[in-house]
Amino acid sequence: MNSILELHGAPTGNCIRAAIALEEAGLAYTARLVDLSKGQHQGADHLSLNPAGKVPVLVERKGDETLFVLTQSNAIIFYAAEKAPERLLPIAADHRATVYERFFFFLTDVIAPSHSAFFLRGQGLSDGSARLVERMLSSIEMAEQFVSADAYMGGSCFSIADIAAYSIMSSVDTDIPWDRLPNLRRWYEMVSVRPSVVRGFQAFSPQ
Repeated sequence: MNSILELHGAPTGNCIRAAIALEEAGLAYTARLVDLSKGQHQGADHLSLNPAGKVPVLVERKGDETLFVLTQSNAIIFYAAEKAPERLLPIAADHRATVYERFFFFLTDVIAPSHSAFFLRGQGLSDGSARLVERMLSSIEMAEQFVSADAYMGGSCFSIADIAAYSIMSSVDTDIPWDRLPNLRRWYEMVSVRPSVVRGFQAFSPQ
């Protein structure tokens, strides 16, 4: 009996990133919608998978046995990349290092400030939130250089760096000054229609 994968999540950036990675890696999985508005992430079933009550959660099962559980979106992305050699990470060490560099750039310089801004806004600290948003958008503009000579963020092939970049940019696309970022705009439009990206964004859409 083969094992099966379940991705428990909601239409959030972290969950969409994980879904795109599984789609791009060609891994069969079942998307399990966790309705955050109904508090399902705090229900007993979900807490048994992730006591922190967060999404996404990747579960691998074989029959009635749970083989393992991953509760971090980036761990899920790397799991998918390792399961599908060359589809999300290049084989050559130097090319792989470049992909890692760009991936972590988006995690630390773009996604992290965005998450912090969201938290501060919820605490009523609008000024601090606005400053972090400015920093995030400034970092996004820096990514123009990444795609000035290559088609994708980490080189000539789509990779985990593109997943991190696109998932965050799509949430703030109306705030990005596309007119002065022609290479980034070309990259964004190309990735927007990539089948794995389209399916990833639809994974947790209400049926």
